[in-house]
Amino acid sequence: MAKKSTKSKKTESLDFSKHIRWFWITFSSGILGLLLLFLLASWGLLGEMPDHTVLENPRTNLASEVISSDGKLISKFYFNDNRTPIAYEDLPENLVNALIATEDIRYHDHAGVDARGTLRALFKMGRGGGASTISQQLAKQLFTVQVSRSKVARALQKVREWIIAIRLERQYTKEEIIAMYFNIYDFGNNADGIRSASNIYFNKEPKDLDVKESAMLVGMFKNSSLFNPRRRPEMTKDRRNVVFSQMEKYEYITEEVKDSLQNTELDLRYTPQSHREGLATYFRAYLDGFMKEWIKENPKPDGEKYNLYNDGLKIYTTIDSRMQQYAEDAVQQHMPRLQAEFDHQNTPKRNPTAPFLELDRNEIESLMRRSMRQSERWRKMKYDLKKSDEEIVKSFDKAIPMTIFSWKGEIDTIMTPRDSMRYYKSFLHPGLMSMDPITGHVKAWVGGMNYKHFQYDHVKQGKRQVGSTFKPFVYAAAISELQYSPCDTMPNTQITIEANKYGNPEPWTPKNSDGKYGGFKTLKNALANSTNTITARLMNEIGPQPVVDLAKDLGVEQDILPTPAIALGTPDLSVYEMVAAYSTFANKGVYNKPVMVTRIEDKNGTVLFQVTPESKDVLSEEVAYVTVNLMQGVTEGGSGTRLRHSWATKTPVYKEIITGYPYEFKNPIAGKTGTTQNQSDGWFMGMVPNLVTGVWVGAEDRAAHFSNLTYGQGASMALPIWGLYMKACYEDESLNISKDKFEEPLDLSIEVDCAEFISNRKKKDNDDLGDEINDIDF
Repeated sequence: MAKKSTKSKKTESLDFSKHIRWFWITFSSGILGLLLLFLLASWGLLGEMPDHTVLENPRTNLASEVISSDGKLISKFYFNDNRTPIAYEDLPENLVNALIATEDIRYHDHAGVDARGTLRALFKMGRGGGASTISQQLAKQLFTVQVSRSKVARALQKVREWIIAIRLERQYTKEEIIAMYFNIYDFGNNADGIRSASNIYFNKEPKDLDVKESAMLVGMFKNSSLFNPRRRPEMTKDRRNVVFSQMEKYEYITEEVKDSLQNTELDLRYTPQSHREGLATYFRAYLDGFMKEWIKENPKPDGEKYNLYNDGLKIYTTIDSRMQQYAEDAVQQHMPRLQAEFDHQNTPKRNPTAPFLELDRNEIESLMRRSMRQSERWRKMKYDLKKSDEEIVKSFDKAIPMTIFSWKGEIDTIMTPRDSMRYYKSFLHPGLMSMDPITGHVKAWVGGMNYKHFQYDHVKQGKRQVGSTFKPFVYAAAISELQYSPCDTMPNTQITIEANKYGNPEPWTPKNSDGKYGGFKTLKNALANSTNTITARLMNEIGPQPVVDLAKDLGVEQDILPTPAIALGTPDLSVYEMVAAYSTFANKGVYNKPVMVTRIEDKNGTVLFQVTPESKDVLSEEVAYVTVNLMQGVTEGGSGTRLRHSWATKTPVYKEIITGYPYEFKNPIAGKTGTTQNQSDGWFMGMVPNLVTGVWVGAEDRAAHFSNLTYGQGASMALPIWGLYMKACYEDESLNISKDKFEEPLDLSIEVDCAEFISNRKKKDNDDLGDEINDIDF
């Protein structure tokens, strides 16, 4: 029995040794297999591995930034990735703490792979949480194009990510890796990277995020599609609260703070970033064209073209974000009230052909046909879909679902494209540009009221009849040629310029808009009240060619036919041209070409473009000052006086459409209103020594207009926008908008003080003026 027992024990011992041997063989094989797997992966045999140059400069698409003159991010140009990287120093501490507490508490203790976490994940089969470190997650974001659904393939991807994570740790500091991870992640809703996310979800820069906001964004790292605060706010809130718990667990916040924060709402300030929304949309559309032209002419050193949407350019503009906001606010305040009155006057009972006046049904049909052919719908159907004209016309009468603009918000409706075109033709549109006359820097640009629905830019693209705002060019030419004083007088009687005297095929006899004649007027009074007969007399004395030449020197791009009628503003010009021209008067006769972009840098801060100002002397300082003095009369006793007085608060038109009245400006303002013959265009050009602003308002078609001057003049349509804008600019003292007098030349020889001028004339003529003096409008 004893021998048998000993033999049994020996057998058992041999079997146990055999198991031990097989265990070590299997274990060693596994280790060797893993080493071989990692070695093969590092050699790139399991999939392409990035070399050190790629790790140094991982390829990410970077949006180009548009930066205002006051250092604010206005917008970005991007295609798919709305990403702007920021440095670790710009990340708030609470954001970094939230990330480490939630995603990788041993981040500062490992070299890319967390061994403890990996073993825990293996033993618990992933049920105790994942083991990916921040470095591994960054590797995945940068170099795993598509996460495989196959478990085997995904395991191989994981191996690659481990190796890349270790290499990243060797290449970068811990702080740089955290910054890269925040910059690379897609937070949804066009929020690529932490800077876009903080701006889109909370309308602030990352450095200003509080702990509650930081926790929500860190919570989204788990799955930004699932934990989307706009689609699933409750789920996102629950996930945010998990982050708070992690922060409390690792003593980044106290339990009391955690409990308090978990009871709060998300408090989103959702600010979408798209090319059709946000600040300065019309300016950005102009800038898009500017940049594409610049890119054509300025290739990279290797000959490749810059990509506006991917190369992370920084475009420094002259736009002041505060002034731009004030300008857009002014438009948003005035235009709905003006539109309401326009709609009231164009109800079917009041105007059966609304919104058109003075057109019969055949003329309206012809207008609509022309508009159809000019539409984007016609272009697409004609050239992309190859439809016949007959098919296209029929399509305009087929009702379809659409979203249309209204001042009360977008309306989802069903209507025909023809009806929608007529509906949109009933809207009045604005255009505003504001410029520093001394530097030529454009500070605000409002090309319309809603870029999503109306892409046509009424600052530079649109050109409309300028009406009486052209008259200062006539007066300036006359002062330059004949040394007229604002106090010189002319008879307020009709004048006829005979046929062919100045290229006019027929005799030209302009009328005053108020139909009043008689007596004498000073030039200052005549310009202030837009007296056509006086402007016609000046035109008769100097002829149209000097006026055209002056307009060209003042930056007017449009060809102007030199005929007498231009004196009353028949040329079609843009707000852009008019503001640049008027700025020359405010800048002592020196024309500055408008500047919109001052500098362009690449993503590394290398300067690629620096603006070179373009300027030229156009008028003498004296002539410019005297013209400004003439235009000051407009706001002191003429059509722009409503900028100063406050007695008309109960007058119906003031209550209905003079938005923001009373303005009660006390400082010197030079300006000019403009109204075209049938009230289709309303203008106001206003100047102070360091800011010139032009405003135009009108409908798309000139046949859509107010029926009378009470509502249809520039002082009612455009001036209120100027008043609201300037009032806001003055309230913001940081802008330093001037309230000073326009600087008088040291050698001024032309008399501008009319009281003294008349006194001197009396003495000179020995009081023989008699009744003529009494019959002069000063």
